[in-house]
Amino acid sequence: MQFPDLTPRANVTLTRRGTPVLGEREARLLEAVERVRSIKDAAAEAGISYRTAWSAIQQMEQALGRPIVVSRAGGPGGGATTLTDECRRLLSLYQDLRRRLEENLARAWEVPEPGEATASA
Repeated sequence: MQFPDLTPRANVTLTRRGTPVLGEREARLLEAVERVRSIKDAAAEAGISYRTAWSAIQQMEQALGRPIVVSRAGGPGGGATTLTDECRRLLSLYQDLRRRLEENLARAWEVPEPGEATASA
């Protein structure tokens, strides 16, 4: 039986000493912060409340033991929140890991057509 409408999907969460640090929700939030330069607007874009977004950022910073965002107060040029260089690197590594895992899952899910030879050990 074939299932052409099913796609394998994995949830990846990076942890530190057993504490979740970066998962899909946090990655969406950080990606949005990088684009819109505002935690409030990034939360809306990521589909979470501002309070949840701020709590997630604080939890990530506590688990990592360092800041992941830098905020500049408003004024004539306006305020902005950006990711630290280290956070950008971590997010990039996470995104790359997710991409590679999804590619491997897609390959592993390929079902041979009837009559095709299958690989055996």
